[in-house]
Amino acid sequence: MAIKRASKKQNRIQRFTRETVGELKKVSWPTPKEARHLTGIVIVVVVIMAFYLGIVVDGLAGRLLNLMLGV
Repeated sequence: MAIKRASKKQNRIQRFTRETVGELKKVSWPTPKEARHLTGIVIVVVVIMAFYLGIVVDGLAGRLLNLMLGV
């Protein structure tokens, strides 16, 4: 009985792997140039959002908290 369970589990893993590889073959992968360009865009957006959240949102939240606490 234990042997049947192990073989079923292995078949599930094999099927999952086979299906995953099949799906990855369908993916339209970017060229290295496109990947560098998109990475640059992501880095710029992350820096802008970090600045916005760190300076603007945090500053406003601090001022609001100081007003509520009467400091």
